[in-house]
Amino acid sequence: MPKYLVISSLTQEGIRGTLNEGGTARREAIRRATESLGGTLEAFYYAFGESDLYSIVELPDNATAAAASMTIGAAGVARNTTVVLLTPEEMDEARNKNLQAYVPPRT
Repeated sequence: MPKYLVISSLTQEGIRGTLNEGGTARREAIRRATESLGGTLEAFYYAFGESDLYSIVELPDNATAAAASMTIGAAGVARNTTVVLLTPEEMDEARNKNLQAYVPPRT
């Protein structure tokens, strides 16, 4: 099952919600949402800096990941960046694919 790194920046509303409910309650909400889509929440961390949350989730496919991102974004509590994660084995598979049709631009 594909894995995704979700990097989230909370809006003021999201920060207020976290202050009211607590960090563990927000993690539980994300875990339940992920499981409802047939996935699992592997990691969930708060952080200092430009981004407030880092999550690693396993989801069935990219369409499911997009649906989750749109639903959370539409709620207005966070702005998310979703990164598709690849295993070392997937990188080996990519390395072994031969793209002979590609011609680089001439300089």
